[in-house]
Amino acid sequence: MGCGSSNEPKKQPEGLIVNNEQKKALNLDAKVVLLGDSGVGKSSIAMRYVNNTFSEAFEVTIGGGYLQQIVRLKDNSSLKLDIWDTGGQERFRALLQLYYRDANAALITYDVTNERSLESCEYWVNELRNTEENCILCLVGNKLDIPAPERKVDSKKAEAFAIKHGMIWFETSAKTGENINKLFEKVAQEIVKRKTEG
Repeated sequence: MGCGSSNEPKKQPEGLIVNNEQKKALNLDAKVVLLGDSGVGKSSIAMRYVNNTFSEAFEVTIGGGYLQQIVRLKDNSSLKLDIWDTGGQERFRALLQLYYRDANAALITYDVTNERSLESCEYWVNELRNTEENCILCLVGNKLDIPAPERKVDSKKAEAFAIKHGMIWFETSAKTGENINKLFEKVAQEIVKRKTEG
């Protein structure tokens, strides 16, 4: 994984009831993949969600990493999320199709302090639209905790990008945990909706 862990105490996330122990038979399982440029915080988002930890140390994710989370939704149905974190460097792109193949949802991530990282999201949208037509796409602007003067990506521009491509849109902070659980709750709800209606 591209980030370490800290000694922060684990807290029960809000919104979803998260259960790492398999106390109840699973109803559904789903594959979620994180995509985006190197350094946007994909690994940090995954680690914050699964382990409720954050590290300032930056390590490049080589290829991909895997985490798993069992989620009990508000209707008491269970969803096992297989979360695949991918390396964002261009040299890994040829390998990444192995990670996002058959994904139920993709969290296409950018850094709110780096406009180029939002522009790069176009590549991933096109890739997934061409190869994984049924994949739920979510645009995620990370590093919301960084003060406004350093922010380079306007929220309205990012939201317009998401609307244009029919994507769910969230701004998050893996550092503070802001909107991380809401993001995964929304994605889980959309996955369950598609699986039960489809």
